[in-house]
Amino acid sequence: MNPESKSVPSVSVAYAANGNSTKANALGMRPMQERAYEKRGEQYLLIKSPPASGKSRALMFIALDKLENQGLKQAIIVVPEKSIGASFHDEPLSKFGFWADWHVEPKWNLCNSPGTDGGKVNAVGTFLESSDQTLVCTHATFRFAVEKFGIAAFDQRLVAIDEFHHVSANPNNKLGQQLAQIIAHGSAHIVAMTGSYFRGHAAAVLSDEDERKFERVTYTYYEQLGPVSA
Repeated sequence: MNPESKSVPSVSVAYAANGNSTKANALGMRPMQERAYEKRGEQYLLIKSPPASGKSRALMFIALDKLENQGLKQAIIVVPEKSIGASFHDEPLSKFGFWADWHVEPKWNLCNSPGTDGGKVNAVGTFLESSDQTLVCTHATFRFAVEKFGIAAFDQRLVAIDEFHHVSANPNNKLGQQLAQIIAHGSAHIVAMTGSYFRGHAAAVLSDEDERKFERVTYTYYEQLGPVSA
């Protein structure tokens, strides 16, 4: 055994840490949010961006525009678990320069509501028949609601899916199959958000045909950290 130590090549990266990734524009949007908002007119939008880069607020800006300027009836935000529903609580966006505030009536944030999935599914049905515009629910509640009310019930509505990598094109993935049906029906708008467009078991998130319909917004960890040199 050779006792001599060997040098191991390494890479050193310096980051600016100058706050550019957190600086807001005149509408109160950070760089990633501004980039996503520029694509707000797309029917199918996929946002790939790291944690803490502001995906939830980016969705708020886009959803408000779709409700006010693009003729959509309602926005339904779908999250994988109840705790993430807190990311979509009310935000005074106008305080920072935007033209509207984000508001979800407490009864329509179903992540905060007690009760069984059955009761929450009925609440989705009541919401769909109401004049209110925003609802937050879990992936499970949304799946059951689609089963109960059908694909057409979500016509002319925005369906925003957080943690989108939970979706799969695998026939056994119910949310993935429902999403494919919504896309095929062609009326709803979809905003998909994820920090990593990847599934560990290598199953595709979307079919190739459906994936080609999505406009992409990509914001990397590298951009978020503000690189200087490598």
